[in-house]
Amino acid sequence: MRTCAAMVWFLLLAWLPAQPQTGPQSVSAKQPKQQQNVPAKTPSAAPSAIDPAKEADIRRLLELTGTKGLVKQTMDSMEGSIKPLLASALPPGEYRDKLIDLFFAKFQSKANPKALLDLAVPLYDKYLSHEEIKGLIQFYQTPLGQKTITVLPKLTGEMAEMGKQWGQDLGQQCMREVLAEHPDLAQALEAAGKAHP
Repeated sequence: MRTCAAMVWFLLLAWLPAQPQTGPQSVSAKQPKQQQNVPAKTPSAAPSAIDPAKEADIRRLLELTGTKGLVKQTMDSMEGSIKPLLASALPPGEYRDKLIDLFFAKFQSKANPKALLDLAVPLYDKYLSHEEIKGLIQFYQTPLGQKTITVLPKLTGEMAEMGKQWGQDLGQQCMREVLAEHPDLAQALEAAGKAHP
């Protein structure tokens, strides 16, 4: 779940800041800057070239697999996991907590799970044929498909945790070996640690 949350968060961060700088809403240098409360445009705002029947099936598949609920749940839980990262990225000061609270309030007022789902539709269209979408719909309507929907997020979450632990253990082992093979670097590391505790 944390991996999915991070992916959604970074997608949103990459997507949202670019919106005011592009398209017909951008302000020219000659016009006075005015703050507008206009919803950010998504790529889905452009006319769709997707076959309407295929698009309907893609949306049905997204609904069937619980993607809409997962996006909403992820967006709701994002604040708890991202808040500490944001706090550590900003310089300390009395302003910081208020800025972060106002940021999340603004973000939640503008974040629309449907907009994120709209971004997924062209990707499903790009990588899967209409027949494949129909096949997935059939599969996810079966008992095995329903079990897969339930089990995969848990399986993925456990794999992510195991992968994280494996990476940490392997990283520590490699660092110990490198420092043992290069005593000059071990001494330089120790000296640097004493100079900058």
